[in-house]
Parts: sequence; C-alpha cells; structure tokens
Amino acid sequence: MKRTIIVFAAALTLAACAGSDILYKPAQQKLPQHIKLIAVRPFTNKTQQFGLEEKITLKVIDEFLKNGEYTIAQESAAQGVIVGEINHYILTPIQYDANMVPTVYKLNVIAGLRFLDRNENRYLWEEPALQATKMYSAANLPGGLTEEQAREALWEILAKDVVLRTVSGFGAVSSASQKRVPPGSEVETPAPGPR
Repeated sequence: MKRTIIVFAAALTLAACAGSDILYKPAQQKLPQHIKLIAVRPFTNKTQQFGLEEKITLKVIDEFLKNGEYTIAQESAAQGVIVGEINHYILTPIQYDANMVPTVYKLNVIAGLRFLDRNENRYLWEEPALQATKMYSAANLPGGLTEEQAREALWEILAKDVVLRTVSGFGAVSSASQKRVPPGSEVETPAPGPR
C-alpha cells in the first residue's frame, strides 16, 4: 500500500511538471530605449590585406538598412555606434590536385566588435572574435569562386551577425574568443592530504 502511494505521488509530480511548460529563457539584452539612431564607424583593418575595411563597413550599413529596426545616421547624430576591426584574415589551401595545385581553399576572417552608447559614453556589448569561414573551390573549377567572391560571401555573413547581435541581443551570435586564465593569476590547489 505504501509503495502504491509513493508511485502515485511520483506520477502526479511528473504529470504536474510535464504540463507546466516551464522553460528557462534568459531575457534578451537589447539596446536601451533611448537608442534610435545607429552609426557604423568605418572598420579598422589590422591585417596585411588592403581594402577590407571599406567592404565590410558598407555591407554592415546595408544590412542595417535591410533590417530597418534602427535608423542609420552619421556618428555625430547617433546615440549608438558600431565599432569594428578586422583582426585576422587567413586564406588556407586545404585540398590539392595531382600536381600540388590548390583546388579548395578555406577563408577565415575574425573581427572584433563593440557597441558604444554615446549618451552613457560606455560600451554596451563586445564580441572580441566574431568569426566567419568560407570554404570554396578554385575559380578554374566548375562552381568555383575567386578570392574576392569568397570575401563578399564572408562580408555578408559577418554583416548579418553584427545586425543580429545588435537587434536580437546577447546570445544571438557568439565569439570564438579564447577563454583562459591570464598568466600569473593561477590558483594553486592544495594537494589532497591523507584521510
């Protein structure tokens, strides 16, 4: 009898939990309401590749215009500013033909992004290593791309991620930044003693 009551109580508890639809959903961290106008500061380019900053800046502005949730303005009039930099541009051949000529490439771009609230004069969010990768066949192969065409595809990916991060909030995109303990701040764990 006691066993039946325990099983019945457990079944009721499970049924109550299953019907309640309780899910943990963190609140979106959107921009403050006073931000209506956004500017995109020209990206800085910390790579050896020339002219990347212009293309990504224009693509991000274009994506904001397509999205339409915020109005794009000059930095002097905007309440919020996207500040970005291209930190890494890595083109790697990953497949070769019989004559050791590259046939497939992997293009990887890593950008650092921050959003400046001009009213508060502080950064609201930061994505230190937003990454986009494009693998493509060489231009002389069917369906292949040139490096410039692959770059354009990457700018499209990065621009959409910037807009998504700004409009949808934290967790919409993620950085590929390394998380590690800074040198000199390691915590020593004591050795286990005898029991």
